[in-house]
Amino acid sequence: MSDSLANDVPESTAISASAPVLISQANLAKGLGITNEKAAMWVDHLNDAMSLYDINNRNRIASFLAQIGHESGRLKYVAELWGPTPTQKRYEGRKDLGNTHPGDGSKYRGHGLIQVTGRHNHKKATERLRAKFPGMGVPDFEAEPLKLTEPKWAALSAGDFWESINGNHYADEQAFTALTKKINGGTNGLEDRKKLWNGFLKILA
Repeated sequence: MSDSLANDVPESTAISASAPVLISQANLAKGLGITNEKAAMWVDHLNDAMSLYDINNRNRIASFLAQIGHESGRLKYVAELWGPTPTQKRYEGRKDLGNTHPGDGSKYRGHGLIQVTGRHNHKKATERLRAKFPGMGVPDFEAEPLKLTEPKWAALSAGDFWESINGNHYADEQAFTALTKKINGGTNGLEDRKKLWNGFLKILA
């Protein structure tokens, strides 16, 4: 996942008012060191995503929130900042990302709390979420990639990615470094991720 992100978080409506409270607004704010206002913007969507993807015990919740907290700069960033940097320039024309049209590199930059990057991955996120939630009205993220910056879809796409890497297994085993490698491709930001993880474990004790 890229560390170059943009601050662009529009308002959105939570999926359900009846989702279980797996993390409170106050504890989300405390764990990430963010304002209550920022926590209020995200808490319902994160509770929805965690409930729908069985991120529902102490180890899973702490691991998930620590990872998305780091990846998004404490829920500040939902789209990759565009330089373009040398790395971003290489997005253009990358067939492994499905970037086959001129401008795809920028258009399909990373979006969401755990960034979905590339035309192909935007399409796959659409397909997986539609298959799992057929009545939810999941947008076509290939046609409208910025939909993934809305809190509802940013949170659900993070849950989708978490499921795709079997994140609950790593969390249950407390294999946090291995989990970080699955998300990041390496161990970038590991100490910060661990700090958040340990903080949430204490909060949720």
